[in-house]
Amino acid sequence: MIYIKNLSEHVDKEVTLKGWVYNYRSSGSLVFIEMRDGSGLTQCVVAKDDVSEYVWEAATSLRQESSLEVTGTVKADDRSIGGHEIHVSNIVIHQVAEDYPITPKDHGVEFLANNRHLWLRSQRQWAAMRVRNEIIFAIHTFFQGRGFVQMDSPIFTGNAAEGSTTLFETDYFEEKAYLAQTGQLYGEAMAMAHGLIYTFGPTFRAEKSKTRRHLTEFWMIEPEMAYYDLEMNMDLAEDMIKAIVSRVLENCKDELETLERDINSLEKIADKAFERMTYTEAVDILTSDETANMLDEMAESRRQEKLDLGKEEEEIKKEQGSAKKWRKAQIDQRIKEIQTRVDQIDEDLRNIPSWKESARNFEWGNDFGGSDETVLMMQFDVPLIVTHWPAEIKAFYMKRDETDKLALGMDILAPEGYGEIIGGSQREDDLKVLEERIAEEELDKEVFEWYLDLRRYGSVPHSGYGLGLERTVAWICGLSHVRETIPFPRMMGRLKP
Repeated sequence: MIYIKNLSEHVDKEVTLKGWVYNYRSSGSLVFIEMRDGSGLTQCVVAKDDVSEYVWEAATSLRQESSLEVTGTVKADDRSIGGHEIHVSNIVIHQVAEDYPITPKDHGVEFLANNRHLWLRSQRQWAAMRVRNEIIFAIHTFFQGRGFVQMDSPIFTGNAAEGSTTLFETDYFEEKAYLAQTGQLYGEAMAMAHGLIYTFGPTFRAEKSKTRRHLTEFWMIEPEMAYYDLEMNMDLAEDMIKAIVSRVLENCKDELETLERDINSLEKIADKAFERMTYTEAVDILTSDETANMLDEMAESRRQEKLDLGKEEEEIKKEQGSAKKWRKAQIDQRIKEIQTRVDQIDEDLRNIPSWKESARNFEWGNDFGGSDETVLMMQFDVPLIVTHWPAEIKAFYMKRDETDKLALGMDILAPEGYGEIIGGSQREDDLKVLEERIAEEELDKEVFEWYLDLRRYGSVPHSGYGLGLERTVAWICGLSHVRETIPFPRMMGRLKP
């Protein structure tokens, strides 16, 4: 037994594959089985004249997602999936599947979400999960290579780190507890023991949001570093993102191709420094005439593109009736691409007026919403690091500048409309100041006494940040919704399967 990903090592040799039927078609005396085994796809060819009657009957009885073993000779063929195919000599069927609910036709998102346990087998979902795995490995490699210790923070917590309005409350042996929003406060304690640490685990937000960027359960990577200031924090985060993108580009070419990801924008990440500016500078850009004009020009460009696509679709539809079979397939594919693009254009045209109004009327002191981040990032082709935020909209634990009005925080916004992927700051290291903040926020000081101990016993300047794994996967894969970035997404109204 070998895996499909290793077929190139066994050309002209007989091998056995174990997997499932991804697709199936027959043509007279030939049966073509697209087989998957978790590592990839390959085509298996069964010729009636070359196999026993039993094997032929087995081959013709298969259905989508039937489980089987295939034995045959590996042949190199550039026209086939993965550059190889199997000339079959024997088939052993484990189970002939029932009618599979997810067919090659288009299905609605709700139907696919309800069948997530099966949707994971499709090529796009398979590719996204492989990229997710590569990103996770890249993160561990990055931090371990820099001397960080991976540690774990608790999921049950007795205190809120980022406000109490988005907490999942639970009973903990007759004591009130919450599902953790972040592992950061515990990460700070561990950094005071080990210097450089990172946590990697699930976090929870009871935020009643149904946007394409939100999940109620998601994974966070949260490094904390003793003796790091804001500048060092930003440098580390930039290096980490570049390392992630470089590794995915190197090791996930096939997966990115399956996802139809335009990698040109990703390739810029490794070569260019990230943009950096203060919150105030970002607000000035957002509210500027230049931004308003850019959005007007975008609307006009989208309208013209829609007209051009409509003309193209009309022309190729005229050709469709008399076209040969191979050309009809090309036309069908192009029409599908045009319709997908027109849907995207229509969505942009619906959004641009509200984007423009929101940007023009944005007031200093407000937090950026999703549309504000989108408009801002239209003007950058690499991630943007926004620093020095109004202290009132940031968490109590963030250190402030000398004016006491700006928090030494930083958010990293991804290009192409994917929004915030990292939030972090230099942490407040002064005991008295932190006690005052807790009082101002009307937080229960008692539950933070252990956290205040970190300032009583050997307090030092320190910093950290949190990377949202699912948003990062969405950006790198070019996915439109975070529900496709995690095996079993949890959102408002989505608790099954």
